[in-house]
Amino acid sequence: MLNIDLTGRRALVAGVADDGGFGFAIAKALAEAGASVVVGTWPPALNIFLNLLERGKMDESRQMRDGSLLTFEKIYPLDAVFDTMESMPEELRTSKRYRDVGDCSIDGLAARIVADFGEKPLDIVVHALANGPEVKKPLMETSRNGYLAAISASAYSMVSMVQRFGPLMRDGGAFASLTYMASERAVPGYGGGMSSAKAALESDTRLLAFEAGRKYGVRVNTISAGPYASRAASAIGIIEKMVAYVSANSPLTAELTAAEVGTAMAFLCSPLASGITGTTLYVDKGYHSMGMGVE
Repeated sequence: MLNIDLTGRRALVAGVADDGGFGFAIAKALAEAGASVVVGTWPPALNIFLNLLERGKMDESRQMRDGSLLTFEKIYPLDAVFDTMESMPEELRTSKRYRDVGDCSIDGLAARIVADFGEKPLDIVVHALANGPEVKKPLMETSRNGYLAAISASAYSMVSMVQRFGPLMRDGGAFASLTYMASERAVPGYGGGMSSAKAALESDTRLLAFEAGRKYGVRVNTISAGPYASRAASAIGIIEKMVAYVSANSPLTAELTAAEVGTAMAFLCSPLASGITGTTLYVDKGYHSMGMGVE
């Protein structure tokens, strides 16, 4: 039998703050395949996430197929908008939610992982991060700052992570991220520069696959997931409408589940996908293949 086997591998999933989104489902799927998993969590959400875990509020969603509970090897604070702690504004660095977490930049996370696990500690890095402060605004009403913030948090953070985690990857390592089809088709309501950020992320995936492949021998891919009504996606404002529309117009009409994205990611980051890099893999019930809506 051909199985996804990640035994002995360590995965970093950046962008896990609750049990309701793709990040958590990806972490769970990687663990189900045998990987040890560390996660990066946005500092303002860190204490809430830790508290929910400690109080058992996530125990049901943490249940794995063998009856055990999903556990994280480490939970690190991560604000991927900042490459280094020095680049974080002083007022944010000293604020209540940041002052006690230490270096939560991408560079700081890399240093912490090396300190905890050694010089070559990673096999898999998953970028499950996205933020657009003006996502509810049409593109034509988006400010320059809002547009650049979306690009920074949702696309450049992947570039920065490959820069810093590439040297920490063991042989056969894999990077992957999450994108959305608004990168290539107009989705009214998905604004604030987020469609541009996803287009940048997909373009960067191809070039990073070449550059990091030649330099570090790692693969770089992205999954274009269909819309899913997670807590984070509620910020879009029309997520339920997006889910219903895609369900009505896809070859497969069942709504996408987070677990389906998680298992696809486990495959993409496994040795079974060793020949796949620079690719956008659609996990959207086939919606991307449709040329017109269904009446």
